[in-house]
Amino acid sequence: MPILIGKQLKLLFKIAPTRALQKAFLLFCTPRKGQVTPDQMDFLDAAEDEVVAVDDLLLQTYRWKGSEETILLVHGWESNTHRWKGLIQVLQKHKYNIIAFDAPAHGYSSGNILNVPLYAECLKKVADLYRPNHIIGHSVGGMCTAFYQHTYQNPELDKLILLAPPSELSIIMNGYQKTLQLTDAFMNALDSYFKAQFGYSFEEFSIAKFSQKIKNSGLLIHDKYDDIAPYAAATAIDANWTNGTLMTTENYGHSLFYNEVDERIVDFLNTK
Repeated sequence: MPILIGKQLKLLFKIAPTRALQKAFLLFCTPRKGQVTPDQMDFLDAAEDEVVAVDDLLLQTYRWKGSEETILLVHGWESNTHRWKGLIQVLQKHKYNIIAFDAPAHGYSSGNILNVPLYAECLKKVADLYRPNHIIGHSVGGMCTAFYQHTYQNPELDKLILLAPPSELSIIMNGYQKTLQLTDAFMNALDSYFKAQFGYSFEEFSIAKFSQKIKNSGLLIHDKYDDIAPYAAATAIDANWTNGTLMTTENYGHSLFYNEVDERIVDFLNTK
């Protein structure tokens, strides 16, 4: 199926290149899953908070009230707020005030597409409303968190925690090219299309590079054998993040659903 889609895009590129690029970009930004499943409903429904508008999008937010500092959680691609259930239960024991939201096209939020610049714009709206002290992001949510702070430089934020974030858009797009078997000419045109949309080429959109501008204290947790976001992303980010600390795990996978990870997060948050 991916090869067939790639052939269709290449044919369309010869006839109507702009339309082909638009379709390729939308395909890249369209999640296949991430909606709330029946087994997730009770946990999420009990915490539903405001619905926040960002242009024509409606974002579902959640709140677990606590008397301590506010933490904002940012989930990854084809996921939703339910992925944080275990960590939320740990953070509640420490009385943190916890906020989360479903990304566009995920969970209970509206929309059909998601990309990091759009996600960061939504994060800004939610952060402006709830004014968190700390943000924790997983995978693409970690990418979004770093890009958000690089772009908007929120002075109220103290600590950032990034769990298994990808770093280089160029590497992701190389994988996209291989999957659809797109030509170099097509990808060069798509690169130009992306830069016209967001102001960055694929090569320039680098969380490792963006981390050079992030002054916050940070914790980066990544598994050495992560098969979704390569561990090299973590070392590249760590090399550029002046106030960041890297914790390496082994065989914890991309999701990092382990008590040791939760404990390290809490320890980092509790350290003044």
